[in-house]
Amino acid sequence: MPTPQKHTNNLIKESSPYLLQHAHNPVNWEAWNDDVLQNAKEENKLILISIGYAACHWCHVMEHECFEDEEVAETMNAHFINIKVDREERPDIDHIYMDALQMMTGSGGWPLNILALPDGRPFWGATFVKKQEWIQVLNQLQKLYVDDPNKIIGYAENMATGLKEINAITTGENQDLIQESEIDTIVADWSKYFDTFLGGYKRAPKFMMPTNLIFLKYYSHTKKDNAVNEYVNTTLTRMAWGGIFDHVGGGFSRYSVDTKWHVPHFEKMLYDNGLLISLYANAYAATKNELYKNVVEKSIVFLEEELLDKSNGFYSSLDADSLTDNNKLVEGAFYVWQEEQLKQLLKDDYALFADYFNINSYGYWEEENYVLIRDGEALEIAMKHSITKIELQETITKCLSLLKIEREKRNRPRLDDKILTSWNGLTLKGLTDAYRYLEDERYLNLAVNNANFIVDNMITAAGGLYRNFKNGKSTIPGFLEDYASVIDGFIGLYEVSFNEKWLNHSLELTQYVIENFSDPKTGLFFFTSKNKGNLIRKTLEVADNVIPSSNSMMAHNLHKLSKYFPEDNFDGHLHQIMKSMKPSIIENPQNHANWLHLAQLMSENFYELVVIGENFELICKSLLKNYLPNAIFAASNAKISNLPLLMNRYVMNKTLIYVCNHGSCQMPVEEPSKALDLVSPIL
Repeated sequence: MPTPQKHTNNLIKESSPYLLQHAHNPVNWEAWNDDVLQNAKEENKLILISIGYAACHWCHVMEHECFEDEEVAETMNAHFINIKVDREERPDIDHIYMDALQMMTGSGGWPLNILALPDGRPFWGATFVKKQEWIQVLNQLQKLYVDDPNKIIGYAENMATGLKEINAITTGENQDLIQESEIDTIVADWSKYFDTFLGGYKRAPKFMMPTNLIFLKYYSHTKKDNAVNEYVNTTLTRMAWGGIFDHVGGGFSRYSVDTKWHVPHFEKMLYDNGLLISLYANAYAATKNELYKNVVEKSIVFLEEELLDKSNGFYSSLDADSLTDNNKLVEGAFYVWQEEQLKQLLKDDYALFADYFNINSYGYWEEENYVLIRDGEALEIAMKHSITKIELQETITKCLSLLKIEREKRNRPRLDDKILTSWNGLTLKGLTDAYRYLEDERYLNLAVNNANFIVDNMITAAGGLYRNFKNGKSTIPGFLEDYASVIDGFIGLYEVSFNEKWLNHSLELTQYVIENFSDPKTGLFFFTSKNKGNLIRKTLEVADNVIPSSNSMMAHNLHKLSKYFPEDNFDGHLHQIMKSMKPSIIENPQNHANWLHLAQLMSENFYELVVIGENFELICKSLLKNYLPNAIFAASNAKISNLPLLMNRYVMNKTLIYVCNHGSCQMPVEEPSKALDLVSPIL
């Protein structure tokens, strides 16, 4: 039996809601920091690293079963330095140990539990573990470390080597850039996996993959590929109809556990919603489908009502779990409905509502609960009930309003109120796209306020970025994803406001990244800056997942900024990156959709649209609402500008539109329609 240890849980000093959830466990938890790592080395103790996040259902289950238990705590405290990590605050740590877990077990997930040597090199890992099995494993591995340490050290050495090897980029310096024909072949092969009836892939669970869909929407548009276009629209429609979208309050959950987008894992993340607002706004521009517009509008209402801090930063997430009337924490309790509840609330409108949202076997979940899901066009249901489509929509809107009022009486899901720079950058970009294509001034105001929050609170004295913000403080230096998403958001804000300060912030942050994050061998950027050195690997994050990789976002940023600032050699840097990445993209294209998108943009005509003169705002509005993903915009009414695209182009009493390609411009025109004609041949 381990000797009882004095209880010192230091998480109470932290600001992360996830760490604070564990601050009263009997485990002697520490946050990840240099002092704790040094103590592990000095005491020659194994490190137990447990990684999760506030909205994680199984993290809560393991906490209750293991970390709140005195017997478990005795074992952990006697033998290990116990470190709790919020993966959202410290993605740099999560990247490494998630790779380790996948190497060990072939799969991953959270909670992510790792045992490592005192220097941080891992040798064992698992996700959720039950109490008795957890105690048994910990005791066995501790005994092995005492009795035969070389066995564990040898395994950890091999793991550390493997972790570096799987993150190495095989450079392609002597190769050409990816060609159009190669992209065509990739998409044709990729399309074999498409679920053309329900959208997404032919499997469950189903994750929304906005990066993939943004690329495929652009590809199908430029190539006039009707099959891919139909697949994208089917996916967007089914996601918007599905239970994964909160029809009552707006916003998306993280993924669905089934093939029809019906029952979500009910946590709602800022990053998903920022990216999906961008996706649906772009899709609306390309199709003018009112469903897509509605998704954007309701998702932004969700952001405003649930995640917007008074500082104009956005919080991170809402938990999957919420308390029932019986005070029991249950996944999805806040969101689901029972048939009798709906009948009492909606009265005469129930039959119509039940048809529309499938209060039947199709919409049934479990334990008498229904998750609202659509499965057909509104017009069909309107005809069935002998009403017009407009009357149907009015009734459904009224019903959803009643449900929202009723839902407000329930116990709300827990809020993760930390503010993360990268997720705010993604949301800023979503808001700029929403304003651009839906032309609602409120969205521009939200975007400007959020951008000002980032400038005022997240930029360091040295010109870099912080990662986090809580209670007026920022404590963690920014990672590459923070820079990449904020730069993208600032460029997007420049393109709808034409306030050059946002473009200048983008330029300054990009220069900071090049100076502090560059890998000279590949041209890519490390996830952590050169000044951060207490991890066992410097990660190159290149694979696009639900969130595009930080390197692919930076590559897109370099592409745009090379058009705005041609003298800064961003183009040369970008070409080095794309050559380095070509083997990885070709080998595994589905995990490199954002790279493929950029490869296509670089292989085709890409335009600079420059509007200069007194009437520039009106003209820009008429141009910007068009789906023009193969163009950047610059505009001003100033006679003199330091922006290269605007120099020497002002003509008194005229507003001119220049359509340029690689700095070579056609004769200026004065009518937006004529400018669009100059771009349209490739569209």
